[in-house]
Amino acid sequence: MRRSEVLEGFKGGLIIALSSAPFAVLFGTVAVDNGLSVLDAAMMSAFVYAGASQLVGIELFGQHVAPWLVVLSIFAVNFRHILYGAAITRFITQFSPVQKAIAFYLLIDPQFAEVIKRGEAGRPVTFTWYLSFAAIIYVPWVIFSVVGAWFGSMIGDPRVWAIDVLLPIYFLGLVVGFRKRRNFFPVVIVSIAASVAAYHFVGSPWHVSIGAAAGVLLAALLPLPTPPAEIRAEGSPVQ
Repeated sequence: MRRSEVLEGFKGGLIIALSSAPFAVLFGTVAVDNGLSVLDAAMMSAFVYAGASQLVGIELFGQHVAPWLVVLSIFAVNFRHILYGAAITRFITQFSPVQKAIAFYLLIDPQFAEVIKRGEAGRPVTFTWYLSFAAIIYVPWVIFSVVGAWFGSMIGDPRVWAIDVLLPIYFLGLVVGFRKRRNFFPVVIVSIAASVAAYHFVGSPWHVSIGAAAGVLLAALLPLPTPPAEIRAEGSPVQ
């Protein structure tokens, strides 16, 4: 284990941990308000580990809907993670099966974006870096969920302190980092339009997966970028 990779992972994940803390507190508060104990909230954050899905599950638990509908709703919200897993596989081929299982379990939105950015920049995606980046986010997420479950009513609404915008701003920064890619703007515009429409006509948090699915569908339909001339010459024996 290289110390530099550990520190780099901690440094990269720290801002995400700070940004997601208000949402972890919010989840803990909502969980207790819907009848879960502090231990239940902690276990859900530790084992489900998906902010939007946790809130969806809590809301549905409170409405006493059928268990299969709860599972189906969480699956729909997290469907994008199937695509995430497929996309990062090319960068973690050196991971053992156990390491891959751990990596996929800890694969959340910012982790996916950082892996793609690091891999496409030609930098190695080692298990040490991956686990360090994930751990500095995962552990505070569970801790702040407990804090919210215990003291949520004392902290109040995160919007009052304007700290609810930290995580969206971080995600926006990640998206803008991919702006030089071909078809970036059409994909982003379609995703935004689909997400806004879904928010108004279907409701939250379905707009997340619907917007993502619309962007993925458009990206699949658009033509692939043309490789540079020198690559075409090397890959084709007949010109």
